[in-house]
Amino acid sequence: MLTISDELIKIILKSPLLEEELREGLINLSALARKIRPDLQKKLLKPVSESAVLMALKRLIPKISKTLSIDKKISQKAGDLSVKSNLMEFTFKRSATTLNCIKSLLHELEHQRDSFITFTQGIYEITVIADYNLTKNLKEIFSKEVLISSLNNLSAISIRLTPETVYTSGIYYSILKQLAWHNLNVIEVVSTLTEFSIILKKEDIGSGFSILLKFLS
Repeated sequence: MLTISDELIKIILKSPLLEEELREGLINLSALARKIRPDLQKKLLKPVSESAVLMALKRLIPKISKTLSIDKKISQKAGDLSVKSNLMEFTFKRSATTLNCIKSLLHELEHQRDSFITFTQGIYEITVIADYNLTKNLKEIFSKEVLISSLNNLSAISIRLTPETVYTSGIYYSILKQLAWHNLNVIEVVSTLTEFSIILKKEDIGSGFSILLKFLS
């Protein structure tokens, strides 16, 4: 059963600016409760009093305020930012032979240790993100596989993190939120224990790097 708090969280998450203003105490809660009450009533399919909305908002404020301390923890634990440009992304239908294709590609890259390449295997698909200069090799090796999608002109921003951040709740949300506030679309995210890479379109990489550098410093 949906509650007022459940729906309020959805509304707040849709608007990063609203979240920030609530966190900083810049919004008149009574006015906000009055404004969003009609929408809440439609979603919950029942009458909702303004006082109930106001009370739910007040209970959410401490949870929202915690994100500030998370942001500070991230800036303390994050290391260098690096950018890798001129990337391609290929998504293939997963089959009995896709893993053999990956093995073959890795074998060819044995002496190209500086090449950027990631593999993500889902239940139905396998996505490969790699340097553009590996496109020919990749297409040849995966020639018999079913190509679902290909994207070019991509870049990656990689952030070094400490191993302890794996136990920090909200860490990826706090990083990606910075890009969402500036309306930058994230194509993919790829991570290891201490590396978090964000894949963006080439034209967004400059803005994305500046935004994250400011946030982390």
